[in-house]
Amino acid sequence: MPSEKEQVLEFLTGKTGKSKFYFSDFCKIFPDKKQREVKKILTELVNEGKLEFWSSGSTTMYGMTGAGKQKAEEE
Repeated sequence: MPSEKEQVLEFLTGKTGKSKFYFSDFCKIFPDKKQREVKKILTELVNEGKLEFWSSGSTTMYGMTGAGKQKAEEE
């Protein structure tokens, strides 16, 4: 069975056409875990540089580091 971090990364790489996800999307991967536990997993991945935060100003989303239109426009 893949680790929790691997499950998150597989979820992100398996989605095409979408690069940013809400926190609630990740909670659906781990229905038996509390939100705080899911948040810790995501924070570890952000700290490792595998995920990044993206904010619209009112909503914070998560995405793979270097993925999506936003990153292409910044370069």
